[in-house]
Amino acid sequence: MSGILLIALAGTLWSLDTLIRYPLVGKGVNPVLIVFYEHVILCLLFFLPYAFSLFKRLKDLNWKDIFSFFVIGGLGSAIATVAFTEAFVSINPTLVILLQKFQPVIAITLASVVLKEKIDKNFLLLAGISLLGAVLISFPDFSELMRLEIDLGESSKLRAYLLVMLSVVIWGSATVFGKRLSMRGFETKEIMAGRYVLGFIFLLPFMKYQKEAFLLPENIDYIKVTLMVLVSGALGMWVYYKGMLKLSAKNTAVAEMFFPLVAVIVNWIFLGQSLNFIQILGGLLLIFGSYTIHMKKY
Repeated sequence: MSGILLIALAGTLWSLDTLIRYPLVGKGVNPVLIVFYEHVILCLLFFLPYAFSLFKRLKDLNWKDIFSFFVIGGLGSAIATVAFTEAFVSINPTLVILLQKFQPVIAITLASVVLKEKIDKNFLLLAGISLLGAVLISFPDFSELMRLEIDLGESSKLRAYLLVMLSVVIWGSATVFGKRLSMRGFETKEIMAGRYVLGFIFLLPFMKYQKEAFLLPENIDYIKVTLMVLVSGALGMWVYYKGMLKLSAKNTAVAEMFFPLVAVIVNWIFLGQSLNFIQILGGLLLIFGSYTIHMKKY
């Protein structure tokens, strides 16, 4: 399977995650607690043995390797998720979703600076078309945005905007440094082990200051939570990193734009939220731009 299809498949698995995650948040479960248990389950079930093998290789890692693991794990899997979820519950989710569209811009820029990937005008044009498509897919959010009053003068809201932008910068960086690790010859299971184990370690201080107990509420379906973790956290990320092996970091960033398209399709199928003409047009532009980049090998 081609890299772009693998990334699109990963986006599909991530979007299915929302069918369980958002109802949990709706029941009042702290998002940080959900993310913490994702890391606990993944570390215990899958990645601790590979983390030990990485630890044994510590003396062979250079500082760039260590920093790359720090970015994808400590920052990407822990800090960015906490920042994003806190912003998500502090300001209107519409603004959070729209601001997140800047993530491919960060990844493409860093791919040029860190990995020295060539960014020519043809790629930029097609990436711009893909980004426009991703934005149009979120057109209903713009309609809601026009009715919102964005108050940057209120310190708590300004802090929330800064948090979501922090998460966007970190996740865009994680794409680039994850690609760097794959270029260095690290296996997918090793990259994922470093991601989730470091994420778990960096989440511990956040859990210390949570008012809730470490246990999930009694009325939570643990089977559904475990299924969510296995689908999005294990299988979704495994497919994502397999796709990244076949793509450059900049092309991976473009392929990641499929996530909003898949998300609205999932909402259409499972939640009955119909698609309008502008969203369909956005989807076609996204497919055209990303497919052309793939075929022309820009």
